[in-house]
Amino acid sequence: MPNLKRFLLLHCGLLGLILSSPLGASLPQDSGYLRDHYEKKDYMIPMRDGVKLFTMVYAPKDTSQKYPIMLFRTPYSIAPYGSSDYPSRLGPAPEFDRDGYIFVFQDVRGKFRSEGEFLVMKPYKPGKKSPQDTDESSDTYDTIEWLLRNQRGHNGRVGQWGISYPGWQTVMGMIDAHPALKASSPQASPSDMFIGDDFHHNGAFRLMYAFSWLAGNAQVRAGQSERRNGAFNYGTPDGYKFFLDVGTVSRVNELYFQNRVPAWNEFMEHPNYDSYWQDQNALKDLKNINHAILNVAGWFDAEDFYGPMSIYYTIEKENPNNKSTLVVGPWLHGGWSSMDGESLGNIRFGSKTSLHYQKEVLFPFFNYYLKDRGPLNQPEAVVFETGKNVWKSYDRWPPRALVSKNLYFHDNGKLSFDQVTDNSPAAYDTYVSDPQKPVPFSAETRTTQGHLWMIEDQRFAANRPDVLVYQTDVLPENVTIAGPIIASIHVATSGTDSDYVVKLIDVYPSDAPDNQPNACNVKMGDFQMLLAGEVFRARFRNSYSKPEAMIPDQPVKLEFDLRDRNHTFLKGHRIMVQVQSSWFPVIDRNPHKFVDIYRAAPGDFQKATQKLYRSARFASHIKLNLAQ
Repeated sequence: MPNLKRFLLLHCGLLGLILSSPLGASLPQDSGYLRDHYEKKDYMIPMRDGVKLFTMVYAPKDTSQKYPIMLFRTPYSIAPYGSSDYPSRLGPAPEFDRDGYIFVFQDVRGKFRSEGEFLVMKPYKPGKKSPQDTDESSDTYDTIEWLLRNQRGHNGRVGQWGISYPGWQTVMGMIDAHPALKASSPQASPSDMFIGDDFHHNGAFRLMYAFSWLAGNAQVRAGQSERRNGAFNYGTPDGYKFFLDVGTVSRVNELYFQNRVPAWNEFMEHPNYDSYWQDQNALKDLKNINHAILNVAGWFDAEDFYGPMSIYYTIEKENPNNKSTLVVGPWLHGGWSSMDGESLGNIRFGSKTSLHYQKEVLFPFFNYYLKDRGPLNQPEAVVFETGKNVWKSYDRWPPRALVSKNLYFHDNGKLSFDQVTDNSPAAYDTYVSDPQKPVPFSAETRTTQGHLWMIEDQRFAANRPDVLVYQTDVLPENVTIAGPIIASIHVATSGTDSDYVVKLIDVYPSDAPDNQPNACNVKMGDFQMLLAGEVFRARFRNSYSKPEAMIPDQPVKLEFDLRDRNHTFLKGHRIMVQVQSSWFPVIDRNPHKFVDIYRAAPGDFQKATQKLYRSARFASHIKLNLAQ
């Protein structure tokens, strides 16, 4: 098919993005140039406990100058492994390859050609007392120490970067950092897998992603190998049907994993926020970080948005003198490396946002701290404002000049900044949530969650009877929001537990023009663009560690973060909020019964009548920070 149509099909969601190589599905570059200008060697680098990690080094053939080291550690393979085979790109952006760095790639402990055992999100161990006390922090330190002693032609400075799990490896390397580490860029790194990243959101289990990621990346291996695990065979293209047919989460190991995925069984043993999850929380360890940090996130990251934002906030709090910068663009997970950033799904952003970030932010950051090239005139926060589609610079995040306002739920599906005056005890809306017919997360038929659902048209959900819909009148002027979005809702259920999903949506005008060209054939008139959405498992309303049952039909207040955004609802648009109690199969089904959901029996799943209150006493609303 023509290249343009192929591009449009990609952005319609018919093709997926797989972040499995060092740079993911990187933008095309020239492997011939790398072969001509870089010498490739591999080593087994010993760690302090004797385990050796397979490492490949690409060093410039030009030895007339010294170069900084750029380190990338990953569990996703550092292929190509052959001594004569070169990737299409080495650095985090094309500019790095031609400027000259010593690029170092490493299979982490227990993966591919490295020795040892791989543990998912292996916790940091403070106060190590013996050589056997290793973690990703110590492995990073030992790798840098070996390179400084054994790699010729370096200038004594090291930088590191990574996206997703390699981003978390970068964060671990920032803790107890080697003195030679001068700059780190954690990108889309998770921080807490129970609160807001890959495996849970606010205690609700992210079934679809956890299943696919663990099946592909956490199976027990027979030994060192260059081979990847094959894709899991779902036996159907319909993930909604597949996971509904599985029934209860407790059957997954019996049916499919059969004890070959230890981390899955560990998850099943820890349904609450106990020491297993708390130990993995990276935020508690982000102290004494003295080198420069460039933290990167995507507004529409389906996997790790809480992570990079919480890491940035924590570094600012715990290390006030740290030279850190936050970058957030209109990207999916890792999109700043794999796509040009001009569009996502059916939404266009008016410029190649990824290329701007790579050339104007990322490359100058590392060149300044590793090569003394500058000056570096980067602000504290570089963020893309969607809606208006412009880059903004701030001296802090969230910006200073904001006014907090509440957007209230009213009767007849109205949404307004006007306060609620209705004092009637019947001022609530109801819907029935049926675990046998959960609300789908997407209109697409797929087995993995993908990425584009984070910006998908929500009309498929708005027409369901188990989804409440509220929207404003047509906006007479622009409304710009920045910073956190907080859902504050008063709810009741006929059961003893429930999930609540709140989605903030930008509704386009009825006469909005269609995108041209438009291979997706999507009509943009009244398009409901998902801007932000989050789930909260009500049993954790008072404590993630000690869940509590809900009392049937008794109102409770739930307040949770839909996460930061910087967006302008343009004049002529509407603001919409949808509320529902399932988001399947991204989130596992809540049986509406206070039981251990990981061990729930089929008979535990029951329908529940849900109430959302909108009275003066129980004024459900969305807290927004408005730019003036």
